[in-house]
Amino acid sequence: MAKSATAMTRQQKFVLAVAVLASFISFLDATVINVALPAISKELGGELASQQWVVDSYLLTLGAVILLAGSLSDVYGRKKVLLAGLIGFGVASLACAFAPTIEFLIVARGVQGIAGALLVPSSLALILANFSGMGQGRAIGTWTAFTSVANIAGPILGGVLVDTLSWRYVFGINVLPIAVTLFLLTKLDHDHARLEGARIDYVGAVLGIIGLGLPVFALIEQANFGWGSPVVMVPMVVGIIALAAFVLWERRTPHPMLPLELFRVRNFSVGNVSTFLIYGALSLGFFSVAVFLQQVAGYSATWAGFAMVPTSLLLIGFSSFFGRLSGRIGPRLFMTIGPIIAGTGFLLMLRFTEQAPYFTEVLPAVLVFGFGMALTVAPLTAAILGAIDPARSGIASAVNNAVSRVAGLIAVALASLIAGMMVLDLVGFHRVVLVTALFFFAGGLVSLIGIQNPKHINRSQPVTSLRQED
Repeated sequence: MAKSATAMTRQQKFVLAVAVLASFISFLDATVINVALPAISKELGGELASQQWVVDSYLLTLGAVILLAGSLSDVYGRKKVLLAGLIGFGVASLACAFAPTIEFLIVARGVQGIAGALLVPSSLALILANFSGMGQGRAIGTWTAFTSVANIAGPILGGVLVDTLSWRYVFGINVLPIAVTLFLLTKLDHDHARLEGARIDYVGAVLGIIGLGLPVFALIEQANFGWGSPVVMVPMVVGIIALAAFVLWERRTPHPMLPLELFRVRNFSVGNVSTFLIYGALSLGFFSVAVFLQQVAGYSATWAGFAMVPTSLLLIGFSSFFGRLSGRIGPRLFMTIGPIIAGTGFLLMLRFTEQAPYFTEVLPAVLVFGFGMALTVAPLTAAILGAIDPARSGIASAVNNAVSRVAGLIAVALASLIAGMMVLDLVGFHRVVLVTALFFFAGGLVSLIGIQNPKHINRSQPVTSLRQED
């Protein structure tokens, strides 16, 4: 039922609204927590390792389950999976809001991540199934702009709530957008019928969860126990074995959760390597900036959040434009220059002093970083998903989102190792932002070497309809 008209139909408007809201909720909770971490630690206890787990328990389950969610979306329908995800996310958010202990909060965040995994692949697959022509490029640009803003703007909203009310409202605010999205969901057309012969790869799902969860546990807890401890080494070894078993299983099973043939498509495989580097840098950088500005520079949670407002404005203003432009001249240029500019923004953070005055030190870095991300995000998403047949949009979207989430959780897990201590100070922060910049540069270099622009670009076609294969 794809439409090629330039103006959106009523149904397409509902589809875009649902897709944006559902993804926004999931992306927002990945970052809104950052500025609340000091307040949570003050009330519930815990040092840097506990703060890492509050962030990573969400990213871990989201990244581990999102591939399964993509399969569920393709088999049972986007609308049903979105409904389950929204309800589950709302219940888990309330559990987080009323958490009595840090351990309870970490578990509730894990449940929240499982529900969040159901939202993103289905929402983007809805767009790919309901838009075509230039309208598809604009729709993905809009979706990318708002979901990217959720990544950056989360600390702003979180900071205001922490300073004016309580960190618990950071989770309570999810109820209203979930209710609105559930209402809009009733306006969508019926789901497609279940694909005949399709199966869910539950063995692959279990192996993937173990293979991701145990190594991340080891990376976080090595700061407490050391690499020689069985508490660290046993999970690391078991996790690596599970990851190897996951790859072998996916090669043999007739209905894999992760179809490995997708990675034979050049732009898809290279684009996901770039995604891993760029989004790993993004998660590591923002986790460290939020903690540093409050615990070292003395910013309030509100001002630590508002420090990133210029980045949000740049993303809102330019993501759709650069998404359309990449459809005309190809994504390679944007995917190369954008991450390099973003990394330069983090290099500017090496100028931060312990006071980190906003207008002379923080703002210049934020502006440079924000412009680089505005150049990067929409072309990156469109290049990756545009390389894959639309019939496999659910799992392709799930793979790309899984890569970004896994990158984020590994990067945050490495924060204490990179900083070199349990509490982030100025020296440790400088070390972290340098590593962050190097990851951004690596993402741009990978795109320069590996991404291919279509040989013949039809200027009337959207970026997502251009397929590139080896």
